[in-house]
Amino acid sequence: MTEQEIAIAEIDRLYERLDREAEVAGYHLNPDVEFTKGLIKSLIVNERRYGYWACPCRLASGQKQDDLDIICPCDYRDLDLDEYDVCYCALYVSNAVRKGEKKAGSIPERRPPPEERKGETQSEGKRLTGFPLPVWRCKVCGYLCAREQPPEVCPICKAKKDRFERFV
Repeated sequence: MTEQEIAIAEIDRLYERLDREAEVAGYHLNPDVEFTKGLIKSLIVNERRYGYWACPCRLASGQKQDDLDIICPCDYRDLDLDEYDVCYCALYVSNAVRKGEKKAGSIPERRPPPEERKGETQSEGKRLTGFPLPVWRCKVCGYLCAREQPPEVCPICKAKKDRFERFV
């Protein structure tokens, strides 16, 4: 196999894996396979460059601790899907986009600028103190998530959105 054939095979394997994992968790990859494989290639490049899957559409610092919020799937994916039907890079899309009922468009960046992120850590960051978002509980399995709206599908038991209740 040539180097190019190996690269194509690696992208294809990762595409199949991510597609399988997304569907099991209630998410969907962008149905534009060529576009999606381009993003997956960028994830592979970023993993080789930084050691982690930095979002292909954002500028990574190369410091994992500083980039935890943009490691794919990023912290902003669910909010973007809820509000715009696509995540920032459009790797993940809503079911409506997947079915062709809606079109994926550009969306604004949610990630705070570097000066606002400076000094935040996972345990003391703005997003985690005081729970600025409501917490939702799946009435079927007890899964908890903090976000504006419950997920379309529970990532644990696959219950639909209507099976969630506001917990906090």
